[in-house]
Amino acid sequence: MSFYENHIFARLMDWSLGSLRAQELRKEALGPAHGDVLEVGFGTGLNLAHYPEAVTSVTAIEPVNLLPKRRDGRIAEARMPVEIIRREAETLPFGDGRFDCVVSTWTLCTIADAVAALREISRVLKPGGGFLFLEHGRSDNVRVARWQDRFNPLQNKIGCGCNMNRPIDALIRRAGLTLESLERFLMPGVPRILGEMYRGLARPPNGSGRNH
Repeated sequence: MSFYENHIFARLMDWSLGSLRAQELRKEALGPAHGDVLEVGFGTGLNLAHYPEAVTSVTAIEPVNLLPKRRDGRIAEARMPVEIIRREAETLPFGDGRFDCVVSTWTLCTIADAVAALREISRVLKPGGGFLFLEHGRSDNVRVARWQDRFNPLQNKIGCGCNMNRPIDALIRRAGLTLESLERFLMPGVPRILGEMYRGLARPPNGSGRNH
């Protein structure tokens, strides 16, 4: 990891994605989480404080080691056991139907092959399990989407692999997951090209039962 990614970008992301509004969005998105949860893209552990009581364990996939002191402090304060595995999301080291829920927040923008990762997410979900996501992505506004395409090469460099123009709902469907709910909204205080938000719940094709 470069000095920029490990020290400057990591702190910037921890600050911006730890804002009061971002915390509120996390809490809303993670409300349905329960049981054994797989979190894809753990980062510095900002989700931990927002998991509901129904969550019994968190297994985290994270390929990089960002701000370890902050991350470890958040893990120490978590009420549930947390395990971190250094792995890319495209090849998850778990058997089929392992998890009750999978969580992704501000992560699909950076995964090299997002569809492959989403297919793995579908595979490791129990029948009727839920994929909870909170992501930024491509705008439905044609003009805004054009600006996203223009600025994406720059964003990809300064954002350490972040893509602002990915159609999150289309990627989820392409991976074979069924969208049960989807909310689209603008995150206040953020330029629109970065603040087009997707929040929702998707389920694997092997079942669409209720949370259990």
